[in-house]
Amino acid sequence: MITIQGKGVSTGVAAGPLYFYQRAKGTFTRRQVEDREAEFARFKEAQTKAIEQLGELAEKARAEAGDEAAMLFETHQMMCEDLDYEEAIEGFIKEQGLNAEAAVTDAGAIQAEAFAAMDDEYFKARAADVKDISTRIVGILMGVVQGGIDSEVPVILASDDLAPSETVQLDKSKILGFVTSGGSGSSHTAILARTMGIPAIIGVGEQLKPEYQGREVIVDGGTGSVVLDADEETRARLMKKRAEILKRQELLNQLKGQPNVSKDGQEIRVYCNIGNPEDVHAVLENDGGGIGLFRSEFLYLNCDDYPTEDYQFEAYKRVLSDMGGKEVVIRTLDIGADKMIGYFNLPQEENPALGNRALRICLNRPEIFKTQLRALYRASAYGRLSIMFPMVTSVWEVREAKKMCELVKKELTAEGIPFSDEVDLGIMIETPAAAVISDRLAKEVDFFSIGTNDLTQYTLACDRQNNDLGRFFNAHHPAVLRLIKMACDNAHKEGIWCGICGELGADLELTELFLSIGLDELSVSPRSVLPLRQKVRETQVRVVREKLLGDLLSDKNEL
Repeated sequence: MITIQGKGVSTGVAAGPLYFYQRAKGTFTRRQVEDREAEFARFKEAQTKAIEQLGELAEKARAEAGDEAAMLFETHQMMCEDLDYEEAIEGFIKEQGLNAEAAVTDAGAIQAEAFAAMDDEYFKARAADVKDISTRIVGILMGVVQGGIDSEVPVILASDDLAPSETVQLDKSKILGFVTSGGSGSSHTAILARTMGIPAIIGVGEQLKPEYQGREVIVDGGTGSVVLDADEETRARLMKKRAEILKRQELLNQLKGQPNVSKDGQEIRVYCNIGNPEDVHAVLENDGGGIGLFRSEFLYLNCDDYPTEDYQFEAYKRVLSDMGGKEVVIRTLDIGADKMIGYFNLPQEENPALGNRALRICLNRPEIFKTQLRALYRASAYGRLSIMFPMVTSVWEVREAKKMCELVKKELTAEGIPFSDEVDLGIMIETPAAAVISDRLAKEVDFFSIGTNDLTQYTLACDRQNNDLGRFFNAHHPAVLRLIKMACDNAHKEGIWCGICGELGADLELTELFLSIGLDELSVSPRSVLPLRQKVRETQVRVVREKLLGDLLSDKNEL
């Protein structure tokens, strides 16, 4: 038996085989082949597999976002079988003796260049498609696993950490839990685990060895322990703990349908954070009152090119329709920093967390922003939509974003396209600048939602993705909590509501303080709704308010 210790960031106990995430390998070796017929057969096999994968992706896209979304993958299927493309590859292999990886790469580059040189915009756009299908076929030839998991049974997934673009492609049905050598409590792996309601452990470092692949492990997200080949006594203890957790969940289920009201009558809304339309099921299953954060950037991460207006519209419409009139707060595109997307062609930055990201990209590239806003307003006809702008630092940014909203509404009206006139506009308070001028910002919008992950990062000058800074990244720091109170107070002075959509919202150690501050809403992972409701219902706010606020503002507070 081997016990590895890390840091638990999503509670629960799970058992299963350990499986290391299979990431794309490095560059291939260009070489000459002797058996050219066999090499061409190898290409044909990879081509067939690529077409099958694209068919599966098309069906998934159709189910999630409609026929137009599926068309991209169906177009790629046809291009895979294009006769000119295949003949070029065959020539490189049979006439020049190139290996299949090199032949596909060269043929793809030539065809992409030919498309790019055309005058017609439609055909110019096909250049990126050719590159994409060539990359897919080369990946198959190199043994790259699409989605990172090639297992018939669910697994405990191990990795260094996962990028947002990787998490969005995972087959969630195959994952029992996560173990990562790096990462942080606010990494996307941790956030995904909490959304899925499965255990996750980070920071195990080099203790996690590739030769452990396939061995039976038990992970305890509460204690952060990873046990390989557990003895009978340890297995029995952990399985008993798992049963107790499940039993506790059954008891929490009795809170479904109950109000989020403290013992002395203070009410707070408990909403959910999601990353894609499929997560709505978890929101409803866990009795979330609405969606306080839909991270729309995951629609972009799931595409090989800029998602069209119709593609986005179908996704937003599905979420709003499925929520049946409950409020849905959708955050506009928030990429940059740790969420990079290749086709955006963003320049390399020395300090991307302080660079061109989120609302800054939208204001600098209004055509992208406008497409998303059109999709959002069109979808607003199917439910109760609120739109939220991330990474705000100045009043002028909010006013520019609002101008774009007005422009979009005028265009849709002129085109006779229906939309709701009751879409609230809000901003995320996730920079110290936004919190400090929240008195001014509150005059511009309908609500605030505090993003505590980035607010902590920027307030403490502490990279949220750097596991080595764990003890310095303290979301309970008085500076962070005082900024939260400042934003909430200023929101209420202007008659707008204020909530939290960062991970701190689910921190039960702070629930009493948040109620004392007077926050109107907490948006958390779906599995956190019922534990949070229980904590709210156990709290006597009047009893704790004076002491907690006094401690928060006191100079005696330990910094």
